[in-house]
Amino acid sequence: MKTIADHAPPRLGPRLTLSTRLVHELGDPHSTLRATTDRRGAAVLIYAGGEIDACNEQTWRRLVSEAAGVAASPGSLIVDVTGVDFIACCAVEVLAGEAAALRRRGVELRLVSPQRIVARIVDACGLGGVLPVYPTVDSALAR
Repeated sequence: MKTIADHAPPRLGPRLTLSTRLVHELGDPHSTLRATTDRRGAAVLIYAGGEIDACNEQTWRRLVSEAAGVAASPGSLIVDVTGVDFIACCAVEVLAGEAAALRRRGVELRLVSPQRIVARIVDACGLGGVLPVYPTVDSALAR
């Protein structure tokens, strides 16, 4: 098992450990998805960059699932897609599915992006009521 940490703010808790398989997939030089994970207090964070589409949907699903698996009540899973150049509806649907499972455990998934297009995609997928979108990680943490 290895840990991915990159451009995240100073850590306030133990590092998040991801599976070797996922670290390998994210480290593939041909991958268009880049991601790091971290913890801040009771929150688990994913910082995503690049592109999230059908080509890497399984890697995205694995990343979100592994991060969600360590999120505990009364915490949150915060997914920051500020560094994403393209996000497909399938990626938003993965988040919505995980958000429902997390809610049953008392954990809220919060999506972060200052780009209005992300909120428009969430709404176009009919998931506006399921995936709240915040402009910054700090605003998502403050919720």
